[in-house]
Amino acid sequence: MGREIAQVMGPSGIAWLDRPEREDEERPGAVIDALELQGGEIVADLGAGSGFFTFRIAPKVGKTGKVLAVDIQDDMLEAIRQRAAALRATNVEEVKGSETDPNLPVNGTDTVLMVDVYHELSYPFEVMTKVREALKPGGRVVFVEYRKEDPRVSIKEVHKMSVEQLQKEMSAVGLVYFRTVETLPLQHIVVFKKRD
Repeated sequence: MGREIAQVMGPSGIAWLDRPEREDEERPGAVIDALELQGGEIVADLGAGSGFFTFRIAPKVGKTGKVLAVDIQDDMLEAIRQRAAALRATNVEEVKGSETDPNLPVNGTDTVLMVDVYHELSYPFEVMTKVREALKPGGRVVFVEYRKEDPRVSIKEVHKMSVEQLQKEMSAVGLVYFRTVETLPLQHIVVFKKRD
């Protein structure tokens, strides 16, 4: 749909994903706040990587909720498994996805979070169709992506997404634009909902 797809970051990128500067650069606390979690939700962290967001979401959904940490790479899932054991995070479940299917339960997820992931999907239409099917009625997809509209965001263009491009691509899979949150220094938080 008019854009180049970026390459997927491999396990060698775990140090980059867990870098201390990420706290200031990406403000994960503000992302979690934007999710407006009440507790008890099922949240999928799609493209969970090393679990940077997974283990920040887990306390927010509590014992009655669950975080589904989805990744296509076994090394990333193993890192999450080890971290969950070390933190005794009993509400985190690893899910092995594929390039075309995140393997989420149909109508079983309240929120799907994708942080700097969507632009790397090899098969965005197929994955997002499955994501829409996985959402409960009124469920949300939350994208965190570097702002393509802002030339001051010094990251390769292929790693940026505009709100307009996201709207175009989500419309094609039946997701409805809800809102954009601009509380982060370099990224937007763009929220879509499942059409009822």
